[in-house]
Amino acid sequence: MTLSLNNLKPAPGSTHKKKRVGRGPGSGLGKTSGRGHKGQKSRSGYSSRPGFEGGQMPLQRRLPKRGFTNIFKKQWIEISLAKIEANFNAGDEVTPEILHERGLIKKAKHDLVILGNGDVSKSLKISAHRFTKTAKDKIEKAGGSATEIVKAAEAAA
Repeated sequence: MTLSLNNLKPAPGSTHKKKRVGRGPGSGLGKTSGRGHKGQKSRSGYSSRPGFEGGQMPLQRRLPKRGFTNIFKKQWIEISLAKIEANFNAGDEVTPEILHERGLIKKAKHDLVILGNGDVSKSLKISAHRFTKTAKDKIEKAGGSATEIVKAAEAAA
C-alpha cells in the first residue's frame, strides 16, 4: 500500500481519546465531572498559586532566610588544557569566540579562564581573560603563547 493523503493516520498509541466530562452517570465522569463536591477547586475560574498550601503558612515563609547573593560576584567560564589539546591543531589561535563557535563553551558573556588540567604537546596561541599558573607554564613549555585579554573598563582604571 502506498502512502498518500487519503490513508494517512497517526502511529498506534500516539493519540488518545478526549476526556468527555459531564455526560451522565454511565460515563464515570458525570454530574460533578470529576471535580468532587463544592470547594474552591470545583468552581470555574479556579487557579492555584505556586507555593499556596490552602491557607497554611507556606514552606518558603516557614523557613528562615539566610545569607545573601553578591550581585557583583565575578563568574568564570572554565576550560581545561586537555579539551583545547583535543580540539585544536598546532599553530591554531584559540580565543573565546572560536571556542564558542566550536561548541566547547557556552556564549562568552562571562570571562574565560584556562585551567592546567591535561598536557599540551602543540604550540598554540591562546587568548583568555585569565590563566592558572600551571596552565601558563604548560602552554609556554610547549612553545605556545598565553595572552591575557584586558577589557576596556579595566584598562581605563
